[in-house]
Amino acid sequence: MSTQKNILEWYQLAGVTEAIGEEPVNRLQPKTTTTEPLNPLNNLINDARNGAQKATDLEQLRQLLLSFDGCALKKTATQLVFGVGPLQPDVMCVGEAPGADEDRVGEPFVGESGQLLEKALNAIGLSRKKNCYISNIIPWRPPGNRTPSQSEIAMCLPFIRKHIELVKPKVLLCLGAVALSALMKKTGPISKARGTWMTYTYDGLNIPTMAVFHPAYLLRTPAQKKVFWKDLLAVRQFLDN
Repeated sequence: MSTQKNILEWYQLAGVTEAIGEEPVNRLQPKTTTTEPLNPLNNLINDARNGAQKATDLEQLRQLLLSFDGCALKKTATQLVFGVGPLQPDVMCVGEAPGADEDRVGEPFVGESGQLLEKALNAIGLSRKKNCYISNIIPWRPPGNRTPSQSEIAMCLPFIRKHIELVKPKVLLCLGAVALSALMKKTGPISKARGTWMTYTYDGLNIPTMAVFHPAYLLRTPAQKKVFWKDLLAVRQFLDN
């Protein structure tokens, strides 16, 4: 009892006038812990993967994306930007993410960079209406057109992989470094990877793949258009052979 009195007197000398909480706390009692998910991101990725696997056609995949709430970009975007083009096309182009024009219209590559892409594709006999399918890694516009984060890419990756599986293109075209890194696990400058044939291999698929400059980059760096054109000619030659 004297020890408790001494402690109270010491508190008084130290200027303590009241307790912090209304209930006394036993500091000697072991703390109880609650079990929480070790990695919520992994849970969201698993949800995306499990959800994407259920799709048997593009409309089902679209509906699954509309109901998927794991990616925060959905809350800031105007609408889902899915994909456009025929099934089993000669080429499937996969870009990074929608921009402001795409977010407004709801279709990929409709802005200035999309118009440049369309003209280039038309020049080698390709069109989104006949034999070319166009989509993005991310189906929602990032705020300010910023580069998608790695976690956003990881959450959307199962859906674009399923997208590719359902479209069944003869050739896959990665538009820019983000698409190349996400689908082919290749990092580094796109300038070193572009123009080289690779194989997209996933879940039984083996699709000839080439990385090219993103059309938005070509608008900023017009001198690289001749390199982009050279790569498209290589795609045309591959399809012809």
